[in-house]
Amino acid sequence: MRTFRRPGARLGPAVPDPQPIAQALGGSGSLARLGLLLQESNRRMAIVEPCLPGALKRFVKPGPIDEEGWTVLAANAAVAAKLRQLQPRLEQLIAEQGLLPSKVRIKLLPQA
Repeated sequence: MRTFRRPGARLGPAVPDPQPIAQALGGSGSLARLGLLLQESNRRMAIVEPCLPGALKRFVKPGPIDEEGWTVLAANAAVAAKLRQLQPRLEQLIAEQGLLPSKVRIKLLPQA
């Protein structure tokens, strides 16, 4: 037996239209803070990126930022070792821009 329904009739609960991520981040207090932290992390990455050797750049990602500092994520142990050598310079670049805290932490990206 076939069932017929009117054109435009909905089945089940209505699902809201998806929102652009920027609108969703701005619509909630905690998400808005998360959006600001994400922007700040990307800003710091843009500041330090010029001092990273060319091949190294693609293995480094901006990580979380908090009251104690900013985390830079390294794709592997070799990249992390090189970043540790560059750490004083990275911190200096951030401090020169007047950004606090200027401390940089280096961590390995989780392996999937």
